Amino acid sequence: MMLFLKSTSTSKAPGVYEVDIAAKPPGKTFGVFLATDADQPPHALLTQLAALGFVNTYSSPYQHKDGGKVLDLHFQKDGTDIFKGWKSEECEQNLAAITALFQEHGITIAPRVMTMAEAYA
Repeated sequence: MMLFLKSTSTSKAPGVYEVDIAAKPPGKTFGVFLATDADQPPHALLTQLAALGFVNTYSSPYQHKDGGKVLDLHFQKDGTDIFKGWKSEECEQNLAAITALFQEHGITIAPRVMTMAEAYA
């Protein structure tokens, strides 16, 4: 799932072009999807995300149509529910931690539940 970018010349924070916090239906276990500057990734943010228990599960570099180099990164955190999903309490705690982390870097997030088409494309 590559994030849709209009431009690589504008960013949400140093090294971060786009952020998507999304869950597959029914929507209790969220992943963190980032489009970052491939040449100058946001090391502090990535280190803090790992410290929260999120593991990088996908990494793919690509060239944006405006010429910028982008690194598409996906992060997941296992929970204690069935199939390593998050229980309600874990969801609440993890979303609060993610929100605080991104706010610290000047990024406002809007967690969302993916459509069925997005989730299983």
